Amino acid sequence: MDITATLNEIAALSIEERIHLVQAIWDSIAAEQAYPDLTEPQPQKRELDYRIDDYEKNPDNVLTWEEIKASIKRQR
Repeated sequence: MDITATLNEIAALSIEERIHLVQAIWDSIAAEQAYPDLTEPQPQKRELDYRIDDYEKNPDNVLTWEEIKASIKRQR
């Protein structure tokens, strides 16, 4: 399989078609129940532990999804 050619074909799709493709790929992965392991020596696990610990120490220091979207829109 020529990955470059495939990516070029994907780029030519409409946004709606690309979203549908991503959903189909994700569904196929979920159907196999194939989940990648955390990287070694587990920097992802360390980061997740850090974020959980930070949240437990500062539960009010969070943003809602609406606040995040509004912030992104302001930056444009």
